[in-house]
Amino acid sequence: MLYRISRIGLPLVICAGLCPCQQVSPTDPAPPAATESGESRRILGILPNYRSSPNLQHYTPLTSREKFKMAFGDALDRGTILSAASIGGENLWANSNRSFGHGAAGFGRYFGAAYGDLAIGDYMTEAAFPTLFHQDPRYFRRGTGSTWSRLGYAMEQILRTHRDAGGTQFNYSELVGNSVAVGISNAYYVNGRTAAGAISRFGMQLGVDSFGNLVREFGPDLERRLKRK
Repeated sequence: MLYRISRIGLPLVICAGLCPCQQVSPTDPAPPAATESGESRRILGILPNYRSSPNLQHYTPLTSREKFKMAFGDALDRGTILSAASIGGENLWANSNRSFGHGAAGFGRYFGAAYGDLAIGDYMTEAAFPTLFHQDPRYFRRGTGSTWSRLGYAMEQILRTHRDAGGTQFNYSELVGNSVAVGISNAYYVNGRTAAGAISRFGMQLGVDSFGNLVREFGPDLERRLKRK
């Protein structure tokens, strides 16, 4: 799964990183935008972008209600639904869970399971555990520096996150939240209630979130380049 996601993510990073577009400095005021965070709700018109914020200037922590609202928006976004359909179709092709069957009915079960994985993961990592651990689920763009430094920064955010009270700490919400989501998924993965199956689904969740960070870091740069053309 991580390999499949990287086939999409790396071209995006390279293209955005090499484009000669103006970058957003973490110390500059946020530009006018369509959302409170200052970023478009969707990158490239498809991928959900409810979690990103352009910088840390004038930082204000989210309330618990705002965290759950963010998770709700991500879970119901059309980009999440399309991702679930893509993952479900690939798992159907690979016959990864024989109890789901084949054909349209089988695809419906695979799609439902994939969507459940993504939606439950959103609520666990963006709302429930960030509220419990007092952590901020948003991704704060770096926007400056070399492509490789920004790539490292984006990947680091899977393990490090901002605290509501300020500063950073280990991203318990990401790791614990996805672990709980995988545990819940055992209820509908009849043939996947094994250690290998759990590790595979946990890796998928981390892969999706890692790809999401890459999109949030480099996507706005690519959008500006495409608009100029």
